[in-house]
Amino acid sequence: MSYNRNMKWLNDRRIVYRRDPITDVPTYTTDTYSYYANGTYQSYNLFNSKSKITTYKSLKWHYLVLYYLNIDGVDGDEVSLEDDMRYIFKFIANKENGFVTFFIKNKILEEIISDVLMQGGEPPVNRKRKIIFKDYSGLSFAEKMTIVGKLSGRQKLDATDIYESMVALHDMGEKITNSKLARLLGCSVRTIQRHSCVNLKREKQQLNEEI
Repeated sequence: MSYNRNMKWLNDRRIVYRRDPITDVPTYTTDTYSYYANGTYQSYNLFNSKSKITTYKSLKWHYLVLYYLNIDGVDGDEVSLEDDMRYIFKFIANKENGFVTFFIKNKILEEIISDVLMQGGEPPVNRKRKIIFKDYSGLSFAEKMTIVGKLSGRQKLDATDIYESMVALHDMGEKITNSKLARLLGCSVRTIQRHSCVNLKREKQQLNEEI
């Protein structure tokens, strides 16, 4: 059985799950997106697509991001941060709340939560992004793809451009293929293959598994 993601629960409690870069300055910004020519690691945007959490590794990364973004506390409650986060983590881990695709044994969940609470608080490992679309930009999938292709084609193709295109396809619920990436970036499939390192191939597989 598939469950709808209960975003209302997070929003009602003012839980932060997305944030634009705080110190990195965009090369330029428009009404619909910001562009970082050198990329930024500071963009966090959880639950932006219909894809759900499918692995323990992804679940732990989501927890680390939530801990980092909510380090100042949740909704002004006088409950300890640890208690707050433990409550949030367990809610997300409950398959019936629509965030994960699998049932998680309580022992494993407790181990993950304890590990996150011990090491959390620092900026989690994140992918570099060049294009950050603004919330409620109103852009269609085709319009976003046009922007990604145009901006990525301004300079020599690199792994960040390919990843940017992969994320754009993923966020719109599109299966990622080399032919789609090639059309989007205005190059050949062979060029995509040549620039796809082991990490990118692994990331592509993981993103496609989430769709």
